[in-house]
Amino acid sequence: MPDLLERAAAVAPDAPLIDFFGRVFTYAEMTALAGRVATGLAELGIRPGDRVGLYLPNVPYYVAAYHGVLRLGAVVVNLSSSSSMEELRRQVEDSGVRVVFTLAATGFLPKAMGLLADSALERLVVGPLSGCLTGGKAFFQRFFGRGLLPMPPSDDRVCSFEELVANNGSVPRIGVDPMRDLALIQYSSGDGGAARGAVFTHQALSANARQMGLLCPWRGTQRPESDERVICALPLSTIFGQGCVLNRIVVKGGQMVMLSFFRPTEAIAAIRRTRANCLPATPAMLRALLNHPGLTRMDLASLDLCIVVGAPLPQVLRERFERFSDAQVIETYGLTEAGIVSCSPVDGRDRPGSISRALPATQVALAHRDDPARAPSPGEPGEIIVRGPQLMLDYRRGGAPFVEREGRRWLRTGDIGSIDVAGHIYVVDRVVDTISVTGFRVYPSQIEAILCRHPAVEQALVAGVPDHYAGELPKAFVTLAEGASVTARDIRDWLNARVGKHEQLVDLEIRDILPRDRRGRLDRQAVIRRENALPTGSA
Repeated sequence: MPDLLERAAAVAPDAPLIDFFGRVFTYAEMTALAGRVATGLAELGIRPGDRVGLYLPNVPYYVAAYHGVLRLGAVVVNLSSSSSMEELRRQVEDSGVRVVFTLAATGFLPKAMGLLADSALERLVVGPLSGCLTGGKAFFQRFFGRGLLPMPPSDDRVCSFEELVANNGSVPRIGVDPMRDLALIQYSSGDGGAARGAVFTHQALSANARQMGLLCPWRGTQRPESDERVICALPLSTIFGQGCVLNRIVVKGGQMVMLSFFRPTEAIAAIRRTRANCLPATPAMLRALLNHPGLTRMDLASLDLCIVVGAPLPQVLRERFERFSDAQVIETYGLTEAGIVSCSPVDGRDRPGSISRALPATQVALAHRDDPARAPSPGEPGEIIVRGPQLMLDYRRGGAPFVEREGRRWLRTGDIGSIDVAGHIYVVDRVVDTISVTGFRVYPSQIEAILCRHPAVEQALVAGVPDHYAGELPKAFVTLAEGASVTARDIRDWLNARVGKHEQLVDLEIRDILPRDRRGRLDRQAVIRRENALPTGSA
Protein backbone atom coordinates (compact mmCIF):
# COMPACT_ATOMS: atom_id res chain seq x y z
CA MET A 1 0.00 0.00 0.00
CA PRO A 2 2.74 2.60 0.70
CA ASP A 3 3.84 2.18 -2.93
CA LEU A 4 0.62 3.84 -4.11
CA LEU A 5 1.32 7.10 -2.29
CA GLU A 6 5.06 7.13 -2.97
CA ARG A 7 4.62 6.53 -6.69
CA ALA A 8 2.09 9.33 -6.97
CA ALA A 9 4.43 11.67 -5.05
CA ALA A 10 7.31 10.75 -7.35
CA VAL A 11 5.26 11.60 -10.45
CA ALA A 12 3.85 14.93 -9.20
CA PRO A 13 5.27 15.92 -5.80
CA ASP A 14 3.70 19.39 -5.81
CA ALA A 15 0.25 18.24 -6.90
CA PRO A 16 -2.47 18.75 -4.23
CA LEU A 17 -3.64 15.59 -2.51
CA ILE A 18 -5.91 17.16 0.14
CA ASP A 19 -7.85 20.39 0.30
CA PHE A 20 -9.13 20.74 3.88
CA PHE A 21 -11.25 23.90 4.09
CA GLY A 22 -8.64 25.74 2.01
CA ARG A 23 -5.52 24.20 3.62
CA VAL A 24 -3.74 22.23 0.89
CA PHE A 25 -1.44 19.25 1.47
CA THR A 26 0.64 18.13 -1.53
CA TYR A 27 1.60 14.56 -2.33
CA ALA A 28 5.19 15.28 -1.27
CA GLU A 29 4.08 16.84 2.03
CA MET A 30 1.78 13.96 2.90
CA THR A 31 4.38 11.33 1.95
CA ALA A 32 6.96 13.04 4.18
CA LEU A 33 4.42 13.35 7.01
CA ALA A 34 3.55 9.64 6.74
CA GLY A 35 7.29 8.88 7.03
CA ARG A 36 7.49 10.92 10.22
CA VAL A 37 4.42 9.14 11.61
CA ALA A 38 6.14 5.81 10.92
CA THR A 39 9.33 7.00 12.62
CA GLY A 40 7.41 8.33 15.62
CA LEU A 41 5.53 5.05 16.02
CA ALA A 42 8.79 3.09 15.79
CA GLU A 43 10.19 5.26 18.58
CA LEU A 44 7.15 4.31 20.67
CA GLY A 45 8.01 0.64 20.15
CA ILE A 46 5.49 -0.20 17.43
CA ARG A 47 6.79 -2.99 15.20
CA PRO A 48 5.64 -4.67 11.96
CA GLY A 49 2.41 -6.56 12.57
CA ASP A 50 1.38 -4.45 15.58
CA ARG A 51 -2.15 -3.00 15.53
CA VAL A 52 -2.73 0.77 15.49
CA GLY A 53 -6.25 2.19 15.79
CA LEU A 54 -7.55 5.20 13.87
CA TYR A 55 -10.41 6.83 15.76
CA LEU A 56 -10.73 9.91 13.58
CA PRO A 57 -13.16 11.76 11.32
CA ASN A 58 -12.09 12.88 7.85
CA VAL A 59 -9.09 15.04 8.69
CA PRO A 60 -5.57 15.12 7.18
CA TYR A 61 -4.30 13.32 10.30
CA TYR A 62 -6.19 10.25 9.08
CA VAL A 63 -4.29 10.04 5.78
CA ALA A 64 -0.91 10.63 7.42
CA ALA A 65 -1.59 8.04 10.12
CA TYR A 66 -3.04 5.49 7.66
CA HIS A 67 0.00 5.56 5.40
CA GLY A 68 2.44 5.96 8.28
CA VAL A 69 1.15 2.79 9.95
CA LEU A 70 1.31 0.84 6.68
CA ARG A 71 4.79 2.17 5.87
CA LEU A 72 5.98 0.70 9.17
CA GLY A 73 4.48 -2.68 8.31
CA ALA A 74 1.92 -2.35 11.11
CA VAL A 75 -1.84 -2.93 10.74
CA VAL A 76 -4.54 -0.23 10.60
CA VAL A 77 -7.64 -0.87 12.73
CA ASN A 78 -10.49 1.51 11.91
CA LEU A 79 -12.65 2.48 14.89
CA SER A 80 -15.97 4.03 13.91
CA SER A 81 -17.21 7.27 15.46
CA SER A 82 -20.70 5.73 15.54
CA SER A 83 -19.61 2.87 17.82
CA SER A 84 -20.63 2.81 21.47
CA MET A 85 -18.03 2.82 24.21
CA GLU A 86 -18.58 -0.88 24.79
CA GLU A 87 -18.17 -1.66 21.08
CA LEU A 88 -14.95 0.36 20.91
CA ARG A 89 -13.57 -1.40 23.97
CA ARG A 90 -14.39 -4.82 22.54
CA GLN A 91 -12.78 -3.99 19.19
CA VAL A 92 -9.61 -2.69 20.83
CA GLU A 93 -9.34 -5.84 22.93
CA ASP A 94 -10.25 -8.16 20.05
CA SER A 95 -7.70 -6.71 17.64
CA GLY A 96 -4.92 -6.04 20.14
CA VAL A 97 -4.60 -2.32 19.34
CA ARG A 98 -1.60 -0.77 21.12
CA VAL A 99 -1.88 2.87 19.99
CA VAL A 100 -4.90 4.93 18.93
CA PHE A 101 -4.89 8.17 16.91
CA THR A 102 -7.75 10.53 17.76
CA LEU A 103 -8.89 14.16 17.55
CA ALA A 104 -9.17 16.74 20.34
CA ALA A 105 -12.93 17.06 19.88
CA THR A 106 -15.96 16.17 22.01
CA GLY A 107 -17.06 13.33 19.72
CA PHE A 108 -13.72 11.54 20.00
CA LEU A 109 -11.35 12.47 22.82
CA PRO A 110 -13.54 11.55 25.83
CA LYS A 111 -14.18 8.03 24.51
CA ALA A 112 -10.52 7.63 23.56
CA MET A 113 -9.48 8.63 27.08
CA GLY A 114 -12.02 6.10 28.38
CA LEU A 115 -10.34 3.39 26.30
CA LEU A 116 -6.97 4.35 27.72
CA ALA A 117 -8.34 4.03 31.24
CA ASP A 118 -10.36 0.85 30.79
CA SER A 119 -8.65 -1.39 28.21
CA ALA A 120 -5.25 -2.79 27.29
CA LEU A 121 -4.60 0.26 25.07
CA GLU A 122 -1.11 1.61 25.75
CA ARG A 123 -1.02 5.07 24.17
CA LEU A 124 -3.04 7.86 22.57
CA VAL A 125 -1.86 10.23 19.84
CA VAL A 126 -4.09 13.32 19.88
CA GLY A 127 -4.30 15.86 17.06
CA PRO A 128 -5.84 19.33 17.47
CA LEU A 129 -8.07 20.42 14.59
CA SER A 130 -6.11 23.69 14.39
CA GLY A 131 -3.11 21.73 13.13
CA CYS A 132 -5.02 20.93 9.92
CA LEU A 133 -6.25 24.44 9.09
CA THR A 134 -4.87 27.67 7.68
CA GLY A 135 -3.66 30.33 10.10
CA GLY A 136 -6.79 32.47 10.40
CA LYS A 137 -9.13 29.50 10.57
CA ALA A 138 -6.83 27.72 13.02
CA PHE A 139 -7.00 30.74 15.33
CA PHE A 140 -10.80 30.86 15.07
CA GLN A 141 -11.21 27.14 15.72
CA ARG A 142 -8.76 27.14 18.60
CA PHE A 143 -10.60 29.83 20.55
CA PHE A 144 -14.18 29.74 19.34
CA GLY A 145 -14.69 26.36 17.69
CA ARG A 146 -17.69 24.39 18.91
CA GLY A 147 -16.96 20.88 20.13
CA LEU A 148 -13.18 21.32 20.25
CA LEU A 149 -11.21 20.36 23.34
CA PRO A 150 -7.79 21.22 24.71
CA MET A 151 -5.11 18.57 24.96
CA PRO A 152 -5.58 16.25 27.96
CA PRO A 153 -3.63 16.96 31.16
CA SER A 154 -0.02 15.73 31.20
CA ASP A 155 0.05 11.94 30.94
CA ASP A 156 3.00 9.81 29.82
CA ARG A 157 0.57 7.68 27.82
CA VAL A 158 -0.71 10.63 25.74
CA CYS A 159 1.25 12.60 23.17
CA SER A 160 0.24 15.19 20.62
CA PHE A 161 0.45 14.50 16.91
CA GLU A 162 3.04 17.29 16.68
CA GLU A 163 5.21 15.53 19.28
CA LEU A 164 4.92 12.23 17.45
CA VAL A 165 6.10 13.65 14.13
CA ALA A 166 8.89 15.82 15.57
CA ASN A 167 11.56 13.71 13.86
CA ASN A 168 13.37 13.43 10.55
CA GLY A 169 11.34 10.52 9.20
CA SER A 170 14.43 8.35 9.03
CA VAL A 171 12.91 4.98 9.90
CA PRO A 172 13.62 2.64 6.98
CA ARG A 173 10.72 1.52 4.82
CA ILE A 174 9.60 -1.91 6.01
CA GLY A 175 9.23 -4.47 3.23
CA VAL A 176 6.01 -6.48 3.25
CA ASP A 177 4.67 -9.47 1.38
CA PRO A 178 1.56 -7.93 -0.23
CA MET A 179 -0.19 -11.28 -0.59
CA ARG A 180 0.34 -12.40 3.00
CA ASP A 181 1.01 -9.45 5.30
CA LEU A 182 -1.96 -7.77 6.90
CA ALA A 183 -2.76 -4.12 6.24
CA LEU A 184 -6.22 -3.57 7.72
CA ILE A 185 -8.77 -4.88 10.21
CA GLN A 186 -12.19 -3.46 9.34
CA TYR A 187 -15.06 -4.15 11.72
CA SER A 188 -18.48 -4.93 10.33
CA SER A 189 -21.65 -5.38 12.35
CA GLY A 190 -23.27 -7.40 9.55
CA ASP A 191 -26.90 -8.23 10.33
CA GLY A 192 -26.73 -7.77 14.07
CA GLY A 193 -24.66 -9.14 16.92
CA ALA A 194 -21.09 -8.29 17.85
CA ALA A 195 -18.96 -6.60 15.21
CA ARG A 196 -16.55 -8.88 13.37
CA GLY A 197 -13.07 -7.89 12.26
CA ALA A 198 -12.51 -8.47 8.52
CA VAL A 199 -8.80 -8.93 7.82
CA PHE A 200 -7.29 -7.53 4.58
CA THR A 201 -3.83 -7.84 3.04
CA HIS A 202 -1.94 -5.06 1.27
CA GLN A 203 -2.78 -6.74 -2.03
CA ALA A 204 -6.52 -6.73 -1.32
CA LEU A 205 -6.59 -2.99 -0.64
CA SER A 206 -4.29 -2.01 -3.50
CA ALA A 207 -6.16 -4.27 -5.94
CA ASN A 208 -9.49 -2.62 -5.13
CA ALA A 209 -7.85 0.81 -5.45
CA ARG A 210 -6.58 -0.06 -8.92
CA GLN A 211 -9.93 -1.55 -9.91
CA MET A 212 -11.75 1.60 -8.82
CA GLY A 213 -9.08 3.76 -10.42
CA LEU A 214 -10.43 2.68 -13.80
CA LEU A 215 -13.56 4.75 -13.17
CA CYS A 216 -13.13 8.08 -14.92
CA PRO A 217 -15.72 9.82 -17.15
CA TRP A 218 -13.01 11.21 -19.44
CA ARG A 219 -10.77 8.12 -19.54
CA GLY A 220 -9.10 7.80 -22.93
CA THR A 221 -9.38 11.51 -23.73
CA GLN A 222 -6.68 14.17 -23.63
CA ARG A 223 -7.86 15.33 -20.23
CA PRO A 224 -5.52 13.90 -17.54
CA GLU A 225 -7.08 11.58 -14.98
CA SER A 226 -5.17 13.45 -12.28
CA ASP A 227 -7.53 16.38 -12.93
CA GLU A 228 -10.12 14.63 -10.78
CA ARG A 229 -11.22 16.57 -7.69
CA VAL A 230 -13.28 14.39 -5.37
CA ILE A 231 -15.55 15.49 -2.55
CA CYS A 232 -14.39 13.39 0.40
CA ALA A 233 -17.47 13.23 2.64
CA LEU A 234 -17.78 9.44 2.92
CA PRO A 235 -16.03 8.40 6.16
CA LEU A 236 -12.50 7.27 5.33
CA SER A 237 -12.81 4.85 8.24
CA THR A 238 -15.19 2.70 6.14
CA ILE A 239 -14.19 0.25 3.42
CA PHE A 240 -16.16 2.36 0.91
CA GLY A 241 -14.39 5.56 1.93
CA GLN A 242 -11.03 3.91 1.40
CA GLY A 243 -11.92 2.17 -1.88
CA CYS A 244 -13.95 4.94 -3.54
CA VAL A 245 -12.06 7.96 -2.24
CA LEU A 246 -8.68 7.69 -0.49
CA ASN A 247 -7.00 4.78 -2.23
CA ARG A 248 -8.70 5.35 -5.58
CA ILE A 249 -7.69 9.01 -5.79
CA VAL A 250 -4.08 8.24 -4.81
CA VAL A 251 -3.89 5.75 -7.68
CA LYS A 252 -5.12 8.45 -10.07
CA GLY A 253 -2.97 11.25 -8.64
CA GLY A 254 -6.06 13.39 -8.06
CA GLN A 255 -7.24 15.59 -5.22
CA MET A 256 -9.54 15.05 -2.24
CA VAL A 257 -11.71 17.95 -1.12
CA MET A 258 -12.04 16.74 2.45
CA LEU A 259 -15.07 17.31 4.70
CA SER A 260 -14.95 16.04 8.29
CA PHE A 261 -18.65 15.16 8.18
CA PHE A 262 -21.33 15.38 5.53
CA ARG A 263 -23.52 18.45 5.85
CA PRO A 264 -25.34 19.63 2.70
CA THR A 265 -24.40 23.29 3.21
CA GLU A 266 -20.68 22.52 3.56
CA ALA A 267 -20.73 20.04 0.67
CA ILE A 268 -22.38 22.54 -1.68
CA ALA A 269 -19.91 25.26 -0.64
CA ALA A 270 -16.96 22.90 -1.20
CA ILE A 271 -18.18 21.89 -4.67
CA ARG A 272 -18.67 25.53 -5.61
CA ARG A 273 -15.30 26.67 -4.20
CA THR A 274 -13.10 23.93 -5.67
CA ARG A 275 -15.10 23.08 -8.83
CA ALA A 276 -15.09 19.46 -7.70
CA ASN A 277 -15.98 17.06 -10.50
CA CYS A 278 -16.59 13.78 -8.64
CA LEU A 279 -18.96 13.07 -5.74
CA PRO A 280 -18.91 9.66 -4.01
CA ALA A 281 -22.07 9.55 -1.90
CA THR A 282 -24.80 7.41 -0.39
CA PRO A 283 -28.40 7.71 -1.60
CA ALA A 284 -29.24 9.53 1.63
CA MET A 285 -26.57 12.13 0.89
CA LEU A 286 -27.94 12.74 -2.62
CA ARG A 287 -31.45 13.13 -1.24
CA ALA A 288 -30.22 15.60 1.40
CA LEU A 289 -28.49 17.69 -1.27
CA LEU A 290 -31.52 17.81 -3.52
CA ASN A 291 -33.81 18.72 -0.61
CA HIS A 292 -31.53 21.50 0.62
CA PRO A 293 -33.29 24.87 0.40
CA GLY A 294 -31.65 27.29 -1.97
CA LEU A 295 -29.74 24.68 -3.98
CA THR A 296 -29.33 25.80 -7.61
CA ARG A 297 -28.17 23.96 -10.71
CA MET A 298 -25.04 26.10 -10.76
CA ASP A 299 -24.02 24.74 -7.35
CA LEU A 300 -23.50 21.28 -8.87
CA ALA A 301 -22.56 22.33 -12.40
CA SER A 302 -18.92 21.25 -12.07
CA LEU A 303 -19.80 17.62 -11.28
CA ASP A 304 -19.09 15.06 -13.99
CA LEU A 305 -19.48 11.88 -11.98
CA CYS A 306 -21.37 10.69 -8.89
CA ILE A 307 -20.38 7.30 -7.45
CA VAL A 308 -23.14 5.85 -5.24
CA VAL A 309 -22.19 3.43 -2.47
CA GLY A 310 -23.57 1.85 0.67
CA ALA A 311 -27.22 1.20 -0.24
CA PRO A 312 -29.47 0.55 -3.26
CA LEU A 313 -30.16 3.67 -5.31
CA PRO A 314 -33.86 4.23 -6.14
CA GLN A 315 -34.25 4.86 -9.86
CA VAL A 316 -36.39 7.93 -9.24
CA LEU A 317 -33.64 9.48 -7.08
CA ARG A 318 -31.00 8.69 -9.70
CA GLU A 319 -33.02 10.33 -12.47
CA ARG A 320 -33.77 13.35 -10.32
CA PHE A 321 -30.09 13.93 -9.46
CA GLU A 322 -28.94 13.44 -13.05
CA ARG A 323 -31.54 15.92 -14.33
CA PHE A 324 -30.58 18.52 -11.74
CA SER A 325 -26.79 18.22 -11.92
CA ASP A 326 -26.09 16.87 -15.44
CA ALA A 327 -23.58 14.54 -13.74
CA GLN A 328 -23.46 10.87 -14.62
CA VAL A 329 -24.57 8.72 -11.70
CA ILE A 330 -23.07 5.25 -11.39
CA GLU A 331 -23.95 2.70 -8.74
CA THR A 332 -21.54 0.37 -6.96
CA TYR A 333 -22.11 -2.83 -5.05
CA GLY A 334 -19.89 -4.05 -2.28
CA LEU A 335 -19.64 -5.04 1.35
CA THR A 336 -17.21 -4.58 4.20
CA GLU A 337 -15.76 -8.05 3.69
CA ALA A 338 -15.11 -7.59 -0.03
CA GLY A 339 -14.65 -3.91 -0.80
CA ILE A 340 -16.24 -2.79 -4.08
CA VAL A 341 -17.33 -5.77 -6.18
CA SER A 342 -19.20 -4.29 -9.16
CA CYS A 343 -19.99 -0.92 -10.67
CA SER A 344 -22.04 0.64 -13.44
CA PRO A 345 -19.95 1.53 -16.52
CA VAL A 346 -18.88 5.15 -16.97
CA ASP A 347 -19.92 4.99 -20.64
CA GLY A 348 -23.56 5.08 -19.55
CA ARG A 349 -24.45 1.70 -21.05
CA ASP A 350 -25.96 0.19 -17.93
CA ARG A 351 -29.26 -1.56 -17.31
CA PRO A 352 -32.00 0.09 -15.21
CA GLY A 353 -32.17 -1.58 -11.81
CA SER A 354 -28.82 -3.31 -12.27
CA ILE A 355 -25.56 -2.71 -10.42
CA SER A 356 -23.95 -3.73 -13.70
CA ARG A 357 -21.09 -6.20 -14.03
CA ALA A 358 -18.24 -7.27 -11.80
CA LEU A 359 -15.03 -5.22 -11.64
CA PRO A 360 -11.95 -6.53 -13.49
CA ALA A 361 -10.51 -9.75 -11.99
CA THR A 362 -13.73 -10.25 -9.99
CA GLN A 363 -16.29 -13.01 -10.47
CA VAL A 364 -19.90 -12.98 -9.28
CA ALA A 365 -22.18 -16.03 -9.21
CA LEU A 366 -25.34 -17.28 -7.53
CA ALA A 367 -25.67 -19.97 -4.89
CA HIS A 368 -28.73 -21.98 -3.95
CA ARG A 369 -30.14 -20.63 -0.72
CA ASP A 370 -30.45 -24.04 0.92
CA ASP A 371 -27.21 -25.47 -0.47
CA PRO A 372 -24.66 -22.75 -1.32
CA ALA A 373 -22.28 -25.30 -2.83
CA ARG A 374 -24.55 -25.55 -5.87
CA ALA A 375 -26.23 -23.09 -8.22
CA PRO A 376 -29.97 -22.31 -8.13
CA SER A 377 -32.29 -23.49 -10.88
CA PRO A 378 -32.19 -21.41 -14.11
CA GLY A 379 -34.13 -18.16 -13.69
CA GLU A 380 -34.36 -18.54 -9.90
CA PRO A 381 -32.78 -15.88 -7.65
CA GLY A 382 -29.97 -17.03 -5.41
CA GLU A 383 -27.50 -15.77 -2.88
CA ILE A 384 -24.79 -13.64 -4.49
CA ILE A 385 -21.30 -15.09 -4.03
CA VAL A 386 -18.08 -13.38 -5.12
CA ARG A 387 -14.39 -14.04 -5.57
CA GLY A 388 -11.58 -11.66 -6.46
CA PRO A 389 -8.31 -10.14 -5.27
CA GLN A 390 -10.04 -7.50 -3.11
CA LEU A 391 -11.71 -9.94 -0.69
CA MET A 392 -10.75 -10.25 2.96
CA LEU A 393 -8.73 -13.25 4.11
CA ASP A 394 -11.13 -14.12 6.93
CA TYR A 395 -12.67 -12.69 10.05
CA ARG A 396 -10.14 -12.12 12.79
CA ARG A 397 -11.58 -14.98 14.85
CA GLY A 398 -12.38 -17.10 11.82
CA GLY A 399 -15.78 -18.23 10.67
CA ALA A 400 -16.05 -16.12 7.50
CA PRO A 401 -18.91 -17.24 5.21
CA PHE A 402 -16.80 -18.78 2.44
CA VAL A 403 -18.05 -21.69 0.37
CA GLU A 404 -16.14 -24.07 -1.90
CA ARG A 405 -17.40 -24.62 -5.41
CA GLU A 406 -15.47 -26.57 -8.02
CA GLY A 407 -12.29 -26.15 -6.01
CA ARG A 408 -12.62 -22.37 -5.71
CA ARG A 409 -13.27 -20.27 -2.62
CA TRP A 410 -16.24 -17.89 -2.85
CA LEU A 411 -17.53 -15.37 -0.30
CA ARG A 412 -21.21 -15.52 0.55
CA THR A 413 -22.61 -11.98 0.66
CA GLY A 414 -25.96 -12.59 2.31
CA ASP A 415 -27.67 -10.77 -0.58
CA ILE A 416 -30.28 -12.33 -2.85
CA GLY A 417 -29.91 -11.47 -6.51
CA SER A 418 -30.03 -12.54 -10.13
CA ILE A 419 -27.63 -12.31 -13.09
CA ASP A 420 -28.78 -11.96 -16.70
CA VAL A 421 -27.16 -13.55 -19.74
CA ALA A 422 -24.96 -10.47 -20.30
CA GLY A 423 -23.59 -10.70 -16.76
CA HIS A 424 -25.53 -7.75 -15.32
CA ILE A 425 -26.16 -8.20 -11.60
CA TYR A 426 -29.45 -7.38 -9.90
CA VAL A 427 -29.69 -7.28 -6.10
CA VAL A 428 -33.12 -8.37 -4.93
CA ASP A 429 -32.79 -8.31 -1.13
CA ARG A 430 -30.94 -9.43 1.96
CA VAL A 431 -31.30 -13.07 2.97
CA VAL A 432 -32.33 -12.01 6.48
CA ASP A 433 -34.97 -9.59 5.16
CA THR A 434 -36.84 -12.02 2.91
CA ILE A 435 -40.50 -12.46 3.92
CA SER A 436 -42.04 -15.94 3.82
CA VAL A 437 -45.77 -15.72 2.98
CA THR A 438 -47.36 -19.19 3.18
CA GLY A 439 -44.03 -20.57 1.94
CA PHE A 440 -43.64 -18.07 -0.90
CA ARG A 441 -40.56 -15.84 -0.76
CA VAL A 442 -41.35 -12.14 -0.96
CA TYR A 443 -38.59 -9.56 -1.42
CA PRO A 444 -39.39 -6.33 0.42
CA SER A 445 -37.06 -4.16 -1.67
CA GLN A 446 -39.16 -4.89 -4.75
CA ILE A 447 -42.29 -3.66 -2.96
CA GLU A 448 -40.39 -0.61 -1.69
CA ALA A 449 -39.32 0.27 -5.23
CA ILE A 450 -42.95 0.30 -6.36
CA LEU A 451 -44.06 2.33 -3.34
CA CYS A 452 -41.44 4.98 -4.13
CA ARG A 453 -43.09 5.51 -7.52
CA HIS A 454 -46.17 6.91 -5.78
CA PRO A 455 -45.95 10.71 -6.08
CA ALA A 456 -46.71 11.21 -2.38
CA VAL A 457 -44.10 8.76 -1.04
CA GLU A 458 -40.64 10.04 -0.16
CA GLN A 459 -39.15 6.88 1.42
CA ALA A 460 -40.42 3.39 2.18
CA LEU A 461 -39.56 0.36 4.27
CA VAL A 462 -41.33 -3.00 4.02
CA ALA A 463 -40.96 -5.69 6.65
CA GLY A 464 -42.57 -9.00 7.48
CA VAL A 465 -44.94 -9.00 10.45
CA PRO A 466 -46.22 -12.16 12.19
CA ASP A 467 -49.48 -13.69 10.98
CA HIS A 468 -51.11 -16.77 12.53
CA TYR A 469 -52.14 -18.18 9.14
CA ALA A 470 -49.55 -17.03 6.58
CA GLY A 471 -46.58 -17.00 8.94
CA GLU A 472 -45.62 -13.50 7.81
CA LEU A 473 -47.25 -10.73 5.79
CA PRO A 474 -45.70 -7.57 4.31
CA LYS A 475 -46.28 -4.29 6.13
CA ALA A 476 -45.05 -0.93 4.84
CA PHE A 477 -43.79 2.17 6.61
CA VAL A 478 -43.48 5.36 4.55
CA THR A 479 -42.62 9.03 4.84
CA LEU A 480 -44.41 11.53 2.64
CA ALA A 481 -43.04 14.06 0.21
CA GLU A 482 -43.30 17.68 1.29
CA GLY A 483 -46.83 19.01 0.85
CA ALA A 484 -48.35 15.60 0.13
CA SER A 485 -51.88 14.95 1.37
CA VAL A 486 -52.90 11.31 1.22
CA THR A 487 -54.10 8.59 3.60
CA ALA A 488 -52.31 5.38 4.45
CA ARG A 489 -55.21 3.40 3.04
CA ASP A 490 -54.99 5.26 -0.28
CA ILE A 491 -51.31 4.33 -0.67
CA ARG A 492 -51.88 0.74 0.43
CA ASP A 493 -54.72 0.24 -2.05
CA TRP A 494 -52.63 1.85 -4.81
CA LEU A 495 -49.77 -0.53 -4.09
CA ASN A 496 -51.88 -3.68 -3.74
CA ALA A 497 -53.34 -3.11 -7.19
CA ARG A 498 -49.83 -3.29 -8.66
CA VAL A 499 -48.31 -6.36 -6.98
CA GLY A 500 -48.92 -10.07 -6.80
CA LYS A 501 -51.17 -11.75 -4.26
CA HIS A 502 -48.39 -12.67 -1.82
CA GLU A 503 -46.83 -9.20 -2.04
CA GLN A 504 -49.97 -7.32 -1.04
CA LEU A 505 -49.66 -5.27 2.13
CA VAL A 506 -51.54 -6.22 5.26
CA ASP A 507 -51.02 -2.70 6.59
CA LEU A 508 -49.24 0.60 5.92
CA GLU A 509 -48.15 3.31 8.35
CA ILE A 510 -47.21 6.90 7.57
CA ARG A 511 -44.35 8.12 9.76
CA ASP A 512 -42.44 11.35 10.17
CA ILE A 513 -39.08 9.52 9.99
CA LEU A 514 -37.86 6.00 9.33
CA PRO A 515 -35.15 4.30 11.41
CA ARG A 516 -31.59 4.24 10.15
CA ASP A 517 -28.60 2.13 11.12
CA ARG A 518 -25.19 3.44 12.19
CA ARG A 519 -24.13 3.91 8.59
CA GLY A 520 -27.18 6.02 7.77
CA ARG A 521 -29.05 3.35 5.79
CA LEU A 522 -32.75 2.68 6.26
CA ASP A 523 -32.90 -0.04 8.92
CA ARG A 524 -35.43 -2.71 8.07
CA GLN A 525 -34.27 -4.92 10.93
CA ALA A 526 -35.10 -2.18 13.47
CA VAL A 527 -38.66 -2.13 12.16
CA ILE A 528 -38.86 -5.93 12.33
CA ARG A 529 -37.61 -5.98 15.92
CA ARG A 530 -40.18 -3.37 16.93
CA GLU A 531 -43.07 -5.12 15.19
CA ASN A 532 -42.17 -8.50 16.64
CA ALA A 533 -42.07 -6.96 20.12
CA LEU A 534 -45.58 -5.50 19.87
CA PRO A 535 -48.51 -7.48 21.30
CA THR A 536 -50.97 -8.85 18.77
CA GLY A 537 -53.29 -6.14 17.49
CA SER A 538 -50.99 -3.25 18.40
CA ALA A 539 -50.62 -0.43 15.90
